Amino acid sequence: MCRCSIKKAEKGEEILLVKRGRKIARLIPFKNVQKRLPSLKEFRNSIQVKGQPLSVTVIKDRGDERY
Repeated sequence: MCRCSIKKAEKGEEILLVKRGRKIARLIPFKNVQKRLPSLKEFRNSIQVKGQPLSVTVIKDRGDERY
C-alpha cells in the first residue's frame, strides 16, 4: 500500500485492496464519533439492598468453613 492510498482515505475516499483479483481488505476513513455510554446513576439508585452487606456474609461463611 502506498502513501497515496492513505492520503485518499484521509480525504474520505474508500480504498479496496485486491490480491490476485480477490478482494482482501477495505480501507475506510476513520469517523471520530465519540458515543457516550448512558449514565448508570438511575440504575444504581433503583437497586434495593436486602440483608447484610456481602463482605459480612463472606467473612461469616469463611469462618463457618474452617470450623
